[in-house]
Amino acid sequence: MKVLGNIVWLLFGGLLIALIYYIVGLLMCITIIGIPFGVQLFMLGTYALWPFGHEIVNGPGQPGCLSSLMNLIWILVGWWEIAVVHLFCGLLFCITIVGIPFGLQHFKMIIPSIFPFGKVIH
Repeated sequence: MKVLGNIVWLLFGGLLIALIYYIVGLLMCITIIGIPFGVQLFMLGTYALWPFGHEIVNGPGQPGCLSSLMNLIWILVGWWEIAVVHLFCGLLFCITIVGIPFGLQHFKMIIPSIFPFGKVIH
């Protein structure tokens, strides 16, 4: 069921979301200061590519001091807007019964898109 969910997810916009994460991550990696943010965008893009059967959880010993500081910078720079996009897409998918599983995946991506540092994919 996970494979089928991931395939349908890709067809209904998951590939587009992952591609956007990867492109913006590459743009962030152009500068040395943006590399940590680009790496987090790559992690979110990987999760957005195959969300069914995976979860983003706190890494060992997290949240730490550095990851909390980086999450604060992440929010202040304006990356919280990604969470608003996931909220909107989740609400849009939850309009129909068939779209509810996809809407729930978008809802699961809201918190990691606000606080990505210190997270790992399981």
